[in-house]
Amino acid sequence: MTAVLRRPLDGARTAAVTPLPSPALLRHELPASDVVADAVHRGRDGAEAILRGDDDRLLVVVGPCSIHDADAAREYGARLAERAAAHADRLHVVMRTYFEKPRSTVGWKGLINDPGLDGTFDVARGLRTARSLMLDLAATGLPLGCEFLDPITPQYLADLVSWGSIGARTAASQVHRQLASGLSMPIGIKNGTDGDVGVAVDAIGAAAAPHAFMGVTAEGLAGLITTTGNADAHLILRGGSSGTNYDEASVAAAAAALEAAGRRGRVVVDASHGNSGKDHRRQPAVVADLARQVAQGGPVAGVMIESFLAEGRQEIGPDMVRGRSVTDSCVGWETTVELLDLLAAARR
Repeated sequence: MTAVLRRPLDGARTAAVTPLPSPALLRHELPASDVVADAVHRGRDGAEAILRGDDDRLLVVVGPCSIHDADAAREYGARLAERAAAHADRLHVVMRTYFEKPRSTVGWKGLINDPGLDGTFDVARGLRTARSLMLDLAATGLPLGCEFLDPITPQYLADLVSWGSIGARTAASQVHRQLASGLSMPIGIKNGTDGDVGVAVDAIGAAAAPHAFMGVTAEGLAGLITTTGNADAHLILRGGSSGTNYDEASVAAAAAALEAAGRRGRVVVDASHGNSGKDHRRQPAVVADLARQVAQGGPVAGVMIESFLAEGRQEIGPDMVRGRSVTDSCVGWETTVELLDLLAAARR
């Protein structure tokens, strides 16, 4: 009888499985100091109070589209910490520390996934680089914000995050809605890439509810995660393929949709992405319109700005400009200072 050569039942398309340090081990290697913990708590408390209407400052989430150069990010953070302190009575500034880049097709997936920008995918190094950078930035007193993309990543970094977001491509994902329900900080959920606000409103309601789902424990083991719900999930308007939604009428309509769903009618508006057509040169005009709405006492609780040391964007290569984005285009530092001053004046 001829022997039958059987194919494996699993792993037919898996090239390799490489062990990673457990979240608990990485947190032990790179622990949060008391100074860092205080910065995280102040960041969370301030964001929550603003979103609930108990603090009349404006939440401003500002920084690189995604960080690829840790040293340039440290320089940016040092500058931003000074501006945040100068405007602390009117603005609650959170620095974007985005390490995961969602892609519509393919491309560089962020510093955690590929810290060498060379396709080597040294994720263990990426996790250590990201956590080390976050500790340095938080030590300046800056609250930090990030987008949660991979559902395992929060176990490594979420203890250092004061404000988080769920992106437009994952707002409809049950996995991400469940994840948001258990995170310890306010979570902004973006409208869909087509501009649909309804999917985000539904996601906010889902995130506010308790859930039970499979996940990974701090020790890196499979576990059942049971959450109590996140009452501070909120809407981010980022525009979409259907057009912009930062204007007064769109903001009012979004606030009304939230209230009709039994949620708070306060929104955060992203001046980049669909609202600027991904053109950094349009962000100042968007921010100026939002500043006018803020001055008039509208429902805008926060503004997001994509910003780095140098304006624009560049391709990954040997001659990159330090402090210039390799993903979406950003405004430069000088423009960032002007926009922060403008928003602080509007909040007056």
